[in-house]
Amino acid sequence: MTGDRIIIFDTTLRDGEQSPGCSMNTSEKMEVARALVDLGVDVIEAGFPVASPGDFEAVSCIAERFGDRSTICALSRSREEDVRRAGEAIKAAEKRRIHVFLATSAIHREFKLRMDKAQIIQRAVESVKLAREYCEDVEFSPEDAVRTELDFLCEVVEKTIAAGATTVNIPDTVGYATPSHYNKVIRHLREHVPNIDSAVISAHCHDDLGLAVANSLAAVEAGARQVECTINGLGERAGNAALEEIVMAIRTRSDYFGVHTGINTRKLFPTSHLVSSITGMKVQRNKAIVGQNAFAHEAGIHQHGVLQERSTYEIMKPEDVGYAGDNLVLGKHSGRAAFRDRIVQLGFELDDAALNQAFEDFILLADKKKEVYDSDITALIENRLGDHTERWELSRFHTSAGTGMIPTATVELKCDGKHVKSDASTGDGPIDAVFRAMERIMDLEARLDDFDVRSVSGGKDAQGEVRVSITVTGKQYHGKGVSTDIIEAAALAYLKALNRADVNR
Repeated sequence: MTGDRIIIFDTTLRDGEQSPGCSMNTSEKMEVARALVDLGVDVIEAGFPVASPGDFEAVSCIAERFGDRSTICALSRSREEDVRRAGEAIKAAEKRRIHVFLATSAIHREFKLRMDKAQIIQRAVESVKLAREYCEDVEFSPEDAVRTELDFLCEVVEKTIAAGATTVNIPDTVGYATPSHYNKVIRHLREHVPNIDSAVISAHCHDDLGLAVANSLAAVEAGARQVECTINGLGERAGNAALEEIVMAIRTRSDYFGVHTGINTRKLFPTSHLVSSITGMKVQRNKAIVGQNAFAHEAGIHQHGVLQERSTYEIMKPEDVGYAGDNLVLGKHSGRAAFRDRIVQLGFELDDAALNQAFEDFILLADKKKEVYDSDITALIENRLGDHTERWELSRFHTSAGTGMIPTATVELKCDGKHVKSDASTGDGPIDAVFRAMERIMDLEARLDDFDVRSVSGGKDAQGEVRVSITVTGKQYHGKGVSTDIIEAAALAYLKALNRADVNR
């Protein structure tokens, strides 16, 4: 047990990445890992090393770079080759953990594993013991625990703790539980497993019924002291419990839960939008804590109340989660020092090269816009994140369209920073024509699955943000672009998605 301190275990880089189209390369994972460390996450599940060479590389890089600040965790099935691969991946980390899992429910035993209870226990115990050869911090998960017979679940948990597991995770793998049900499972383990106090109980909930956060908090009430979650609730199917919701529920209702976390909540908003930018998964406007409408008040009676006393309708302060609204802060005559200061206030940490690039983007934007807002600056920075590995860059383009005309586009791309290639195409409209021309230049055939556009801030000269989702040879890729010219924003978004597809062909 850890008293009243809740361990935050983030699995955005492992479970979150399993969302369709959300795969990240190593540099992008490093960027997210840095943000998670700055956020104050206790344990970062960096990946599944045996899954691919790319996963192994990412986990290894994260372990080497951040393993002295957060515990770096590698996932492993209860197989010798998995455990050894995980152990190798995290060996550079000062603080490291191996997370071993094996299904225990009757349906999994019969149809997936074809193993009986005795075989399950033997395999689980052997895997935990092997993991202990690589690190002292070992977590065991009985997959589909919520649908496992309670007496057998207790036996598995007891035996794996005896074998050396320091954390026992009780996953609601398919999002089947309800809060009272999940609470009872955790309480049953605490009451019937003799050595349960020798390990931390962890909650890992999926959101298939929209109950992941509620179930996780019910587990905390029952005595769980670790919660496994993801930024923005990313994850396979309907996703996982959202880290920002878990953390702010515990903070806002500390009077009820009586526990706390070590999370720097002022970094929740920028971390959320960083992950959204890199994965291409848009945060819904009405998303709790980090959505665009989270602190907006439309009704007149609400607006009046907030003006008189914010606590009438706001149970959290926007600044407590690092919310970046439309506050006017800078103009074209603002200096680099003022810009750097505002970047820090918005929760970003940029090296000198990134800061210089962001400042150049800001100056260009300030020439186009009279008023530059916090949301504009955030969009500029997010738009640059993860793009340093892109092979193709947009040099220039020209479109022609109008009533009774055939929309056409001429596009010029720079390849590998030096070779310039150009082509032209027609389309259903100027944006479609640009997309087709880029496909011709890069020799890629893509299907546009989703096209979303929004205004970053207010005013006629506002930046437009475009997000696209495309499919190339059966795989889905995302891209985002920002510009005061919506056609340019669309071109940048589409090019970013095509670049990701180009890397993987």
